[in-house]
Amino acid sequence: MDKLDVLIIGGGISGLASAWWLARSGLSVEVWEANKRPGGKIMSTSQDGYLTERAASMVLNFRPEVAELVRGAGLESSKTARLPAAEARRYLLHQGSLKALPMRLGAMVASPLWSLRGKLRLLAEPFIFSSGRADEPVSEFITRRLGHEILEKAMEPFIAGTLAADAEQTSAAAVMPRLAELERRYGSIGAGILVNRVLCRRTACTTETFSFRGGMSALVEVLSKSPGVNMRTGHSAEELVREGDGWQIAAVTPRGQRTVSAHHVIVATPAPAAAALVASSDKYLAELLRGIGYARLAVVHTGLARDSVGHPLDGTGFLAPKGESAILTGNMWMSTLFPDRAPPGKILLTSYLGGARAPQVADWDDSHLADEVLATLRPLIGLKTDPEMVRIDRHHEALPLYHGAYQARMQAIAARLQHIPGLHLEANYRGGVSVRDRLVCGHAVANHILGTRRWESVERKRSEKTGMSGENAVYPIDSISHALE
Repeated sequence: MDKLDVLIIGGGISGLASAWWLARSGLSVEVWEANKRPGGKIMSTSQDGYLTERAASMVLNFRPEVAELVRGAGLESSKTARLPAAEARRYLLHQGSLKALPMRLGAMVASPLWSLRGKLRLLAEPFIFSSGRADEPVSEFITRRLGHEILEKAMEPFIAGTLAADAEQTSAAAVMPRLAELERRYGSIGAGILVNRVLCRRTACTTETFSFRGGMSALVEVLSKSPGVNMRTGHSAEELVREGDGWQIAAVTPRGQRTVSAHHVIVATPAPAAAALVASSDKYLAELLRGIGYARLAVVHTGLARDSVGHPLDGTGFLAPKGESAILTGNMWMSTLFPDRAPPGKILLTSYLGGARAPQVADWDDSHLADEVLATLRPLIGLKTDPEMVRIDRHHEALPLYHGAYQARMQAIAARLQHIPGLHLEANYRGGVSVRDRLVCGHAVANHILGTRRWESVERKRSEKTGMSGENAVYPIDSISHALE
């Protein structure tokens, strides 16, 4: 039986990021992926000269851990920065046409998108009291702090378009932690922003938006082939059993059943699969995981001749509020964002349909989906002809829904894991759904495992010297500090 330091079940971006950080420290790391290819939902596809993304299409980064990974993995030279034209505007579908969406407070106050009453309500934000609720929904948080118009015309489409979620059910603290923290610390979002600006509080990393040559699959390929990352595709984990001070894990593989032992196991699968694996170790933990729902989503890519569209496409795309569209949540202008997404003289538009707003859309046939997209786009962007390329991706478990008392659920999961040594859950239902979030969380779980191993090393050495077990041993402060450095 093979023995590993760490086994990672799930070869999506969460598992690969964790593996990369751990492998750098010299641990023996193996990644099991049930499918024939790593990357999970991330997959770039070339078709007729167009480059489409099945899921994540870019990285919006402001974290130094991500910058370190990109440099360390040798991906810096492969980065493709967002084109200047895409920085100009973000649009909102408003009263049947596209309107530029202001991104700064001053511009929001001056924008014709909001009524006078809505603007006055926005300016009253510093005088609004905190609710003190841990899992207040986005709809209530934004309405209470900024008013109903901001919710309806800005935040609801943002939640539906980027998270495929329902603003009335989504936990504000889970999906907007920085805004919630500003209110908690300063009593006001506006006051918090002002204080941070006065004190010049910024992250240590420059904010940037980028992808890679060849698409986001380039990130997956490099991480899965990094030194020390032993990638095993076609490995479907079936059993996870606690044994001694480690774990025994069995999988079905193309060559039959395989069993390994590992000191640490990272389960980096969607919540339902994780629940099935941990059920024998902790039934309550499995139940918590089963309670996490997922959005169903359809993604429609359309390739067109540039002269078939009247709109300048001078931005990232547009979001659609629920009152404007019951089906389409957003449309991204991919060829405006990045230089290699469409052939010369062509454009690539990617539309997102369904989510929590209309989950049934994922079951529509291709022609129905394409017709719905084109019917919406024609009057908005002056579309004169049918597309020359259409590609459709469906996700029946697109993104985890941070609905309900989500923070309480996450706290309960963390509490259960404290009593199961060597078991770690690392997937996009914990810590955020973006690629940035997954790379940062991979760094955190790797640091946690490395810290645990240092602690255990100190314990073994002290036990050998004193003859006391770890349960009875007394640790001087300096030993503990050294172990955790």
